[in-house]
Amino acid sequence: MISLFNIPSYIIDTTKFKSLLHDDIVKEFENNFASYVGAKYAVSLNSATNAIYLINKLWESKSEYIIPTMIPPVVCNAIITSGGCLAFKDNTSWVGNSFLLDSRVGWNIFDSAQKVERNQFINESIFDEDLMYFSFYPTKMVSSCDGGMIVSNDKSKIDLIRQMTFNGMSQESNNWERKQSMVGYKMYMNSISAYIANENLKKLDEKKYKIKKVRKKYNDAFGLNNTSEHLYRINVKNRDKFMQRAKGMDIVCGIHYDCAHLNPIFKHTFQNLKKSEKESKTTVSIPMHEALTEKDIDKVIKLVNG
Repeated sequence: MISLFNIPSYIIDTTKFKSLLHDDIVKEFENNFASYVGAKYAVSLNSATNAIYLINKLWESKSEYIIPTMIPPVVCNAIITSGGCLAFKDNTSWVGNSFLLDSRVGWNIFDSAQKVERNQFINESIFDEDLMYFSFYPTKMVSSCDGGMIVSNDKSKIDLIRQMTFNGMSQESNNWERKQSMVGYKMYMNSISAYIANENLKKLDEKKYKIKKVRKKYNDAFGLNNTSEHLYRINVKNRDKFMQRAKGMDIVCGIHYDCAHLNPIFKHTFQNLKKSEKESKTTVSIPMHEALTEKDIDKVIKLVNG
C-alpha cells in the first residue's frame, strides 16, 4: 500500500520527562522553532485550530474573514466559534502553502498550517506585530500527535496568548503559585507532543530534500510546476474513476479540498465561486512524502498518466 502521507510510529521513554505537561522540552521546542522560522518569540498550543480560535478571541476582527472556500472545515469552525464572521473567495493556489488570513491595523495574521520554511517569518511577515501560526498535525511537515505554534516579534502578544493557553494564569511564578488574572483555556502543548515535534524539526531539512526529489519527478512527468512540500495536487477528468483505479493499484489518494461554501451550514451565503467549484470537483492529491521509494514514485506516475 502506498500511503498518501508518511505518519511514523514512535517509542518514547516517558521517564525522561520531569512532567508530561510542562517539561523543559516544551520551551526548548518553542525556542528551536522560533529560531528556524526567524521569529523572536513563539508559544505552543495543543492544536493549530486553537491557535486560530485564541487569536480571534483575543483580537476579534471588526470585519469578515474572507478566506479561500477550498479550505479545511476546522478553519471555518475556529473562526465562527470564536465570534468571527466568514465570507469566501476564489483562491485555489493557497493549498500546501501559507496565506494571509486577515489584516488588522498595523499587523496581520498568517495561516501557515501547511508550510514550514527557514526564515519564513522574516520573509513573509510585514510588521513585527504580525502573528503566524503553524500546525503539527500528524500529516504536516513537522508532525507530532497534534499541536500548533504561534510566532511573532511582538513579545506582549505572545505573552498574552501563553497566559490564555494556561487557563488565564500568569507564567511568572513557579508552577504551583500561578495567579489567574483572566478567563483562559486549557490549550497548552504537552511534553510528549513537544518532544516528537522537536525531534521531527531536527530532521526537517533532510525531509524537505527527499520530498523535493519526489516533487521534481512528478513535475517532470506531468509537465507541472507544483511548489508545495505538503500536498501534490493534480486535476483529473473523472475523479470517481481515477480514485477507483488508484484503489485497485493500492495507492491512497485524497481530496484537498471540497468547497466550504457549498456545505449546508453556509448555504445562506449564496456565493458564486465558479472557479473553486470547478476545481474542487476535479482535484486529487497523490502521495508525496519522504518515505516513497523509486518504485512507489514510478507506480504513482503510471497511475496518473494512465
